[in-house]
Amino acid sequence: MNKKQLYGQLLDYAQQISENSYSPYSKLKIGAVVLCEDNKVFCGTNVENVSYGLSMCAERVAIFTAIANGCKKIKAVAIYSKKANVTPCGACRQVILEFSKNADIIYNTDNNNFKVIKISELLPKSFNKNSIK
Repeated sequence: MNKKQLYGQLLDYAQQISENSYSPYSKLKIGAVVLCEDNKVFCGTNVENVSYGLSMCAERVAIFTAIANGCKKIKAVAIYSKKANVTPCGACRQVILEFSKNADIIYNTDNNNFKVIKISELLPKSFNKNSIK
């Protein structure tokens, strides 16, 4: 399987997972799938709370699940929303960067297509591990 096919499958899985979202306030169902360096896959959905600060993005749910299962190196993160062109928020970008400087971010666009962008492009000149040395 080539990279494009793999990324398409990850995005399809993220779409399926998005249906499990708990998003009664925003009505924006998001699904995320993390592909680890060892090719294990972990998923997450956004979970909202009436106190918005207690809500959690799908990307971080998936990443934290991966970490809890021993994966600390991320190759890619696929994000799906019925609203096209949704990319990770700033907090999620920072968390993704913690576990990979080169992760591919896959997200759906219009007409059932998808785009791939590097996390380093979404968060240039980032605050990272080297910033605190």
